[in-house]
Amino acid sequence: MTKIVAAVDGSASALNAAVWAAAEAEHRGDTLRLVHTYAVPERGYPGFLATFPEVREGMREQGGQWLREAESAVREAAPGVEVETELLEGETVAALLAESRQARMMVLGSRGLGGFTGMLVGSVAVALAAHGISPVVVVRGRRVEDPPPTEGPVLVGLDGSADSDAALTFAFEAAAARGVPLVAVHTWTDVTFDGAVRTLSMSADPAEVDKEEHALLEQQLGPVREKFPDVAVEPVVVRGRPVRTLLERGEQAQLIVVGSRGRGGFKGMLLGSTSQALVIHAPCPVAVVRPTEPETS
Repeated sequence: MTKIVAAVDGSASALNAAVWAAAEAEHRGDTLRLVHTYAVPERGYPGFLATFPEVREGMREQGGQWLREAESAVREAAPGVEVETELLEGETVAALLAESRQARMMVLGSRGLGGFTGMLVGSVAVALAAHGISPVVVVRGRRVEDPPPTEGPVLVGLDGSADSDAALTFAFEAAAARGVPLVAVHTWTDVTFDGAVRTLSMSADPAEVDKEEHALLEQQLGPVREKFPDVAVEPVVVRGRPVRTLLERGEQAQLIVVGSRGRGGFKGMLLGSTSQALVIHAPCPVAVVRPTEPETS
């Protein structure tokens, strides 16, 4: 059975994420794995007040308490879901990246206990979205501490790239699991990036360009759409910037799905500007999906 992994750190944001992950596991028939990671500092505290073993044991006890609180909340929210918990010692990002290799998806809150006032997303969330093997979902509400919305369509941003192909499949699966429509959004501007800069002619008819972009969107939707005939799809083509469009449409959505980087991404860029902006500012959960790495012999 596949597993959905949720990171727990005692924050309200992480608790919201764990409950969201429980509902997702219920939709998909998966096991929910709750993990807490801790790294014991080797210095920086007075040795005469606490020894290394005492600090380590204290961190384990606190982490165990946070896991029990999260387990209680998710069992109440989704009593039929199989839940397992584990304490992991080590650097947080490295431990969660290792978890992502075997998970269907990684789920975490938009900020943890380490966040400063006004900090809208934790460094762990950005790092996982950039480097995680499995899809990474950052659970957000309309405001920082709000629970995530549970109504509305699934929204996916598409640009014809391999990253957005992977995002499209994930989005169809999410919409099918929830029994909600899928809104597929494609944006275009006068200047686009496709490896090199391509500028539209000043004489180009916007109506014709819009028609061409609609055709490109339908072409990308076609093969995946056939696999999910019961999912209602609303194709949307907008002349504008993807971040602004997805943020506006996201006000009515329960999940936004994007690729880790799109056609405008530069070689070596691990998290595109659109996906990073959504992870930080979206009004609902955001799933960042990386394309499947080709197998090497």
